[in-house]
Amino acid sequence: MDNIAPPAPDDTAPAPHQEPTSPPARTQQRLMSIDALRGFDMFLIIGGGPIIAGLVNGIGNESLKAAVLPQLKHVPWEGFAFWDLIMPLFLFLVGVSMPFAFSKRLAQQGPARLYRHIVVRALILFGLGLVAQGNLLDYDLGTLHIFCNTLQAIAVGYLIASLILLNTGLALQVVITGALLGLFWALMIFVPVPGHGAGVLTPEGNLAIYLDKLILGRFQDQTTYTWILSSLTFTCTVMLGVFAGQTLRCRRHPLIKVLLLLGMGGVCLGLGMAWNLSFPIIKHLWTSSCVLFAGGLSFLLLALFYLVIDVLQLGFLAFGWVVIGRNAIFAYMAVHLINFRAIGSRFVGNLEPWLGPWNDLVQASAAFAALWLILYYMYRNKTFIKV
Repeated sequence: MDNIAPPAPDDTAPAPHQEPTSPPARTQQRLMSIDALRGFDMFLIIGGGPIIAGLVNGIGNESLKAAVLPQLKHVPWEGFAFWDLIMPLFLFLVGVSMPFAFSKRLAQQGPARLYRHIVVRALILFGLGLVAQGNLLDYDLGTLHIFCNTLQAIAVGYLIASLILLNTGLALQVVITGALLGLFWALMIFVPVPGHGAGVLTPEGNLAIYLDKLILGRFQDQTTYTWILSSLTFTCTVMLGVFAGQTLRCRRHPLIKVLLLLGMGGVCLGLGMAWNLSFPIIKHLWTSSCVLFAGGLSFLLLALFYLVIDVLQLGFLAFGWVVIGRNAIFAYMAVHLINFRAIGSRFVGNLEPWLGPWNDLVQASAAFAALWLILYYMYRNKTFIKV
């Protein structure tokens, strides 16, 4: 899963009919914190989980295992673990970058070319999702899954959020985002599902899975994750990122931006937990409460990374993640197409008899190092693959 979440109204990304505004000098430079947080998220996807698990198992403390290891797995249905933040954070960060990227492209190219870029990018992301988890490279319709991957969720959420961002002002963006969250809730609660009724939120009885199976048919991925109706809330996650990006672009002191991000994070967390009481946090469905809860955590993480890296200028602490974040899409596709575990094992596989409980950590670290060195080579040579 794994590239790509309210600010001052005078500094949002301009709509096509507006004159693009120039961001303040401080925000014209690339914010390393965004790359670092994207890299941190991607680190978890491409090897961080096995590395952390290997470290905990190597230490062998049972209390530590009980506290950490469950957080490295997705919850089966209701609830939220640390591992469930990976995909929402990815979508959130796509939104964070949009106000910066759109303002620049509007100034250089104009709205027509920007819209063309948005559509092409969405199509490419959707296609890459087919490659990553849709079995497209099997060249077999019997195994093809049309809508089943994080990149496809990003593609749809990015496309719809782009239309909202480019054609409305900040206040209306907030209203639309809230309306989409409410619409998803209303549909899931009040529309009856044949054979199950209305308001059913079980894995097989909810409206979203019913529509996926009805529309996608044999191309549905046979999991309890939902995609078509959940595109409404994918869009909301991207929009929360957009609000964060607009905050980072506004003409305010950096510490004020940190406080704004923290405040928005706290509000989203509170709303998400309150809504969870009647509309549970279910990541498989991407429920409205899940959007707000995960968005709140994403705001808080962005505030922390921005404070440490861009405000306090301690970017060296996150260099390893920046290397990953600058080529996040390449890294994501690479781990889906190449067995880095096997590559790493060529160097450390025979050490197992001597490593004991630390074997898993060494094996996972070697696999991650094989990919990270490629990413570092690309970074040093300024080879950045963008979509």
